[in-house]
Amino acid sequence: MAGNNIQHIGINQNFNDCGNDLSMAPATDESHLLIIEDDQGRQELTLEHSVYSIGRGRECNIRLISQFVSRRHATLVRLPRYPHGNSYYYRIVDGDGQGKPSANGFMINGRKMPAHDLKNEDEIVFGPKVRAIYYILKNSQRSGQTDASEYDITLINPGMNQDIEEL
Repeated sequence: MAGNNIQHIGINQNFNDCGNDLSMAPATDESHLLIIEDDQGRQELTLEHSVYSIGRGRECNIRLISQFVSRRHATLVRLPRYPHGNSYYYRIVDGDGQGKPSANGFMINGRKMPAHDLKNEDEIVFGPKVRAIYYILKNSQRSGQTDASEYDITLINPGMNQDIEEL
């Protein structure tokens, strides 16, 4: 097929113990954050590794506490964002990453899907009262650089309103 540049990237890695390939993320100007809410409350996780297993199983990298979540519910895989060599994104895949799906699947932004390339502010629902939101945060402060808006502080004196009304 000429002109078709679609690249299919699946999960072809061997996932032992619910995916323990936890190599560090390449240096980039962005951070990837997953905010999870489940039966035990809320937790914020900075995603730095190449593979995460998600589920209620004790061996999973990201544990979800809920009877509605499978032991190996989903797998997160870090993939390069082409053509930018040091930028990447995460793909979430239903199940253990080896073809065994979870019992109930998940929904991304209200739609049931077997896999999805995550985008900023995507909402993942694993079950009742169990969800996660994915964020890509730009690291605005690089070495030696500051943003001028960081120092823009406007103070308003409550008496200033009275002066304007008297005019």
